[in-house]
Amino acid sequence: MARLHLFDLDGTLLHGTAAPVEISRQLGLDAEIAALERDFVAGRIDSPQYAVRVHELWAELTDEHVTGAFEGAPWLSGIRETWAEIRAGGDYCAVVSLSPSFFVERLLGWGAHAAHGSLFPAVPFTEPVNPAGILDAAAKVKIANRLCEEFGVARDDCVAYGDSLSDLELFGAVPVSVAVNADQRLVSLATHSYVGRDLRQAYELVRGAR
Repeated sequence: MARLHLFDLDGTLLHGTAAPVEISRQLGLDAEIAALERDFVAGRIDSPQYAVRVHELWAELTDEHVTGAFEGAPWLSGIRETWAEIRAGGDYCAVVSLSPSFFVERLLGWGAHAAHGSLFPAVPFTEPVNPAGILDAAAKVKIANRLCEEFGVARDDCVAYGDSLSDLELFGAVPVSVAVNADQRLVSLATHSYVGRDLRQAYELVRGAR
């Protein structure tokens, strides 16, 4: 039976940062996004409210800014190689993130079979963000279920990789999980834990398990 590997983006594939932070940095809005991140982590705003506020913050955003953020971000090493090995073995890899879809979907070019993020309007923005398209932690499980159906993979053959409490529900829904540079509360729930900068080493923890 094929396996489905489900990767979080912010803090997992991206080391010590998040896509909105990297995008905001391109616009010189480091302080503004830091304040917004604090509000979100503290629970003062939820995912849709965060999206509306970050959409307002990115009024001048262009595709060139997004490209700069993507290419300059501190990615883990070995992402393409890991996904190539997963593909070669007949398994599937997908990215499921709360970050904007226009950033997340760029990972399809690195070898992901699927990449799902919160639905934002096209860049540059000419439309408001629709809160209904913004993902939360529970949505990660729903997307995982949909991908299982799409790829013909059982839930019991899924592996999740994540770093924070937004991955908590997904970790609880699959039998195997890898906490990557993770919050201690998530580490305590994970099957495996990895600290480092190379996805190949994190994948090695589950490579031979079936």
